[in-house]
Amino acid sequence: MSTSPHEAAATGQDRPELQKAIQAFVDAGFLGMQLRVNDERGEWTGSAGLRELGASAEPSTDGLFRAGSVTKSVIATVVLHLVAEGEIGLDEPVAGRLPEFELDRRITVRMLLQHTSGLYAYTGEFRPDGSIEPGIPGGGKDWVDVRFKTYQPEELVRFGLSRPARFEPGTGWSYSNTNYTLAQLLIEKVSGRPIAEEVKRRILQPLGLRHTVLPGTTDIPGPHSHGYYRYEEAPGRWKVIDVSRQNPSMTAGAGDIITTTEDLHTFFSALNSGKLIPAGLLAEMRTTHPGSAGIYGSYGLGLYVQDLGPGRGTVLNHNGNTPGGYIALMYCTPDGEKTLTASITSGDREPDLTAFPKTLDNLVREVFCGGEAAPAR
Repeated sequence: MSTSPHEAAATGQDRPELQKAIQAFVDAGFLGMQLRVNDERGEWTGSAGLRELGASAEPSTDGLFRAGSVTKSVIATVVLHLVAEGEIGLDEPVAGRLPEFELDRRITVRMLLQHTSGLYAYTGEFRPDGSIEPGIPGGGKDWVDVRFKTYQPEELVRFGLSRPARFEPGTGWSYSNTNYTLAQLLIEKVSGRPIAEEVKRRILQPLGLRHTVLPGTTDIPGPHSHGYYRYEEAPGRWKVIDVSRQNPSMTAGAGDIITTTEDLHTFFSALNSGKLIPAGLLAEMRTTHPGSAGIYGSYGLGLYVQDLGPGRGTVLNHNGNTPGGYIALMYCTPDGEKTLTASITSGDREPDLTAFPKTLDNLVREVFCGGEAAPAR
């Protein structure tokens, strides 16, 4: 599906290789995708697939979407703002600021941001055999039935603390939304302001981000592509519902942001070019934990650092998804000059998730490596 005429006019570019790369996601079973690339050739936007089931329009490249764990990069940036101002120490125990949770005093601010606290993820954990130990309802009919429920951040944290820690603080790495909900509460305690106000004051207003909302709302506040969720309503009986409306409070501080590809580009470019936090703290943000390596790279403080191979450089990223409907992509070069931001929506087909890593890698390499294939392992 080609880029629509108004998008082609807006970008002034014909980038068939990028259009082909995003069409691959639709071919893999996703409903639609919008992509924005900013690089040495300028800005390019394009889309593929459908904006809504039963309609013919493509996704708008200016549409809003739920960005999930991209929220963590925003929260980490606000925490590091407070560190830069001397309001809190990166290696300060969190328990002294949030005594009501009776946290292990070895857990520091850094450990929250890097997922090395050992705290159980309230959204569930993988058991050693690969099966899932459920947390609060995060999938299937259980989630569908409570998708409009309002959770309080304190409630989420206490749920996580009610389960045994994964490991002693600082001795391992495990991705846990509990860390970032605690980071939100820490920001509110130290600043004396609600999280939405602090994010607006420190990031949204200075950068002119007019379409980003945190915390999120049940409705997406503007034009958007619809996201759908396919689940087993009863044994052998599958159902598809529109989940564009959902209450994101179940991932407070960890995955509740609503934004656009343009706002994500502006934010991540500004962060990585040194416009939001001092150079020393940006270096801390990019210092990764050796036990965190995965398909997105290794984890620092609120972002991943991904090595693309010899001679191909490094990209910073943090992607995200919601329990149903939306996947967000956010990538940037270390100098902030080249970015890739995107939103992908699910429809009534079951996407081929086994193909997703390869399809994503092809897109990243098309943007950051001129289409060069990954080096042989």
